[in-house]
Amino acid sequence: MIDGSVDEMLAAARARLDDAPRERLGELQEGRRLLGIPRAARIASRGTAWHLGVLLLTDDGLLATGDIVRSRAEVRRGFAAESQRRRAELSAAAARGGVPEGETVHIGWHPIDLAHLDAASSPLAVRGGEALVRWSAAGGYQPLTRYLGERIDLLRHPPERA
Repeated sequence: MIDGSVDEMLAAARARLDDAPRERLGELQEGRRLLGIPRAARIASRGTAWHLGVLLLTDDGLLATGDIVRSRAEVRRGFAAESQRRRAELSAAAARGGVPEGETVHIGWHPIDLAHLDAASSPLAVRGGEALVRWSAAGGYQPLTRYLGERIDLLRHPPERA
């Protein structure tokens, strides 16, 4: 069964990553009203994972990445684009959620159900009995074993000044 071999690949990856750095997982919680006053959104911590490109590997699961935000204190400034304003809001929400300044947090991730992989699933798919990873929307698929090997090497030995 293909998901059994994927489980074995992920277990081997976890063993290789045992002492490698992890990144924080978070969940965006929109602000509620308290006594009629709106509260600002914050990002609540939901654990840690090893960031392997389009995949996030946890101790007991596999997630597809979403957005990555670096925590920053809220600062009032003008923005040329609405997308910049939204990124700054998310960075401030991370800081309000207790993420130390400068640390990255992953939000918008979702679990990958290994029992329901098929040729159309993304970013992890099964074609011809082989587990493949699609590393970008425009990119092609590559074997999961090779992808994990390359990403683990990058995480354990990052390029200089990366």
